[in-house]
Amino acid sequence: MRNVTFAINITLDGCCDHTKQFVDEETLKYFTHLVREVDLQVFGRKTYQLMVPYWPEVLKNQSETKADTEFARAFDSINKIVFSRSLDSAEGNTRIVRTKLRDEILKLKQEQGKNILVGGVSVPSQLMERGLVDEYRFVVGPIVVGEGRRLLEGVSLRERLPLKLVESKIFKSGCIALRYLKQ
Repeated sequence: MRNVTFAINITLDGCCDHTKQFVDEETLKYFTHLVREVDLQVFGRKTYQLMVPYWPEVLKNQSETKADTEFARAFDSINKIVFSRSLDSAEGNTRIVRTKLRDEILKLKQEQGKNILVGGVSVPSQLMERGLVDEYRFVVGPIVVGEGRRLLEGVSLRERLPLKLVESKIFKSGCIALRYLKQ
């Protein structure tokens, strides 16, 4: 059975708004490695539209850093699913899904392949509420922004969700990568 991994960058005060934080080369390398460990990425429409066309353009133009280009290459090579009722089309190896999130994820977990990576806030939050996230990877940046959307804001769990810290890594920038498994 495939596992579902939720990965995201956040600030020290829990802000997950991408415009409020920084991503350095070491963080990009961390996420590049993570993307290469899976064979499917799952997003909601908003996150998908943040990632595409940005990363495919980085790959096409190769005008950014080597770390940016490597992440773009990994991102571009992997299959993607975007859950959306309003998106009309998607680029490349992306499939739009309009069925129930829970049913589709349960089906995907049963398929052969590597693990599944989910990003953004809305889709992972819904998956958490349904008990469908197996692993959590948070990269916490050393910044307090005092505003913006907070991670897990509005998530309503039926019961507490105990997690086990299985890995942590401190980056030169002061970012800390935390990896938790659902117990």
